Amino acid sequence: MKAVECSQLHAAYDARRLHTDTEILRGLDISIEEGSRVAILGENGSGKSTLLKAMTGMLPFSGELRLMGRPVGEMTRREIASAAALLCQLSQIYFSYTVAETVLMGRYIHLSGGFTACSRHDREIAEECMRRTGVTALAKRQLSSLSGGELQRVFLARTFAQDAPILLLDEPTNHLDLKVVAGMSEYLLEWSRQKHHTLIGVYHDIPLALKLSDHLILLKDGRITAQGPKREVLESGALEKAYDFNVREYLKEMAVG
Repeated sequence: MKAVECSQLHAAYDARRLHTDTEILRGLDISIEEGSRVAILGENGSGKSTLLKAMTGMLPFSGELRLMGRPVGEMTRREIASAAALLCQLSQIYFSYTVAETVLMGRYIHLSGGFTACSRHDREIAEECMRRTGVTALAKRQLSSLSGGELQRVFLARTFAQDAPILLLDEPTNHLDLKVVAGMSEYLLEWSRQKHHTLIGVYHDIPLALKLSDHLILLKDGRITAQGPKREVLESGALEKAYDFNVREYLKEMAVG
């Protein structure tokens, strides 16, 4: 099954800007197989984060867009959330819940009667996600008392707890130190392999993107410049064209240090 299908996808933050010079995404055709690991790469402003938001119907769009075979325009918000979990680049704090309460919110789409209906199974999943992201010791802390790195791990745990077949990550390792990033990447790989879930991520850290992906989508000015298996895209030189920069030479220099 196709996890995500887009045909002539246009998207903007205002419906009046669709099919104008100010729209963000300009006629994208994408087909992502279930179980794939995809990295979306490109310069700032190329449309990467917009693409993730469009995939979940958060933005006005035109064209064909399907999640797990279903047209997004015909799905309820709850149905979309059951298909795809999105971790945004900047998560806002509107109410200062505890860490445990926040992670448990990821189970909300599976409940019929609010948090009072949380089963032991739901709580066990939330606890496991907290353990995997290293926030168990913070369970009783208020969100407002956490550092940026701690918050990011909490929101990651909440996203994992949603247990959707598609995981959309927008800069998932923001504010995280190297040790946490290393552990998180291994967990993401294990999660995708064991459950055959689809992992789609936007990354600025290119080495991390290459580690976590088997397919690449390169964006520039709201259009796809290349997509396909990782090795093919890298060997084509498309990465350098997308960034207008000798990416591989720079990475070699950084590695030598």
